[in-house]
Amino acid sequence: MDLFAEMASVQNRIADIVGLRQDEQPAPPPIASANRFANYVAKALGTSGPRGDDTSLAARPPAPVAPEQIEALVQQNAAVWQVDPALVKAIIANESGFNANATSPVGAQGLMQLMPDTAAGVGVRDAFDPAQNVAGGTRYLKQMLDRFGGDVTRAVAAYNAGPEAVARYNGIPPYAETQNYVTSVLGSYERYRAR
Repeated sequence: MDLFAEMASVQNRIADIVGLRQDEQPAPPPIASANRFANYVAKALGTSGPRGDDTSLAARPPAPVAPEQIEALVQQNAAVWQVDPALVKAIIANESGFNANATSPVGAQGLMQLMPDTAAGVGVRDAFDPAQNVAGGTRYLKQMLDRFGGDVTRAVAAYNAGPEAVARYNGIPPYAETQNYVTSVLGSYERYRAR
């Protein structure tokens, strides 16, 4: 069945009923690929079709994520990776302010601000997908907790500065950004734990 032929038939029938002349009918869309309907719909919506011809999807920011959805993702992934959900929330609060569309000047992305290499290392293909981002970020946080024997302070420092820097300095590296980050995350962690 050719969907466009069917659509043209329906359009002709409607034109007959309402009295439109043939030259007043809209022309069928000029799409010739095997996936022409999907491509037509994608083009009409301004998104990328199955052939990936249209790049306008990359220019369009994802929709905001509801707080309830973020909470559910945090709870689910905290349970899977055996990480305190209050710590996951504290990381998200300080990394992105719960903005799933956040991008840092150095290229970290999404709720938990995953760098592309880190994201790939924990199996995240789309760091702006909240489900993938929280799953990957929580997994990475668990790796840092495991590496530093459950020491939350060092794990948080490693989340920010990298585990090698924490190992090299045997604690929080002497970087103002990391020191401020650890203080802020631990403060948020205590507040979330008290709720």
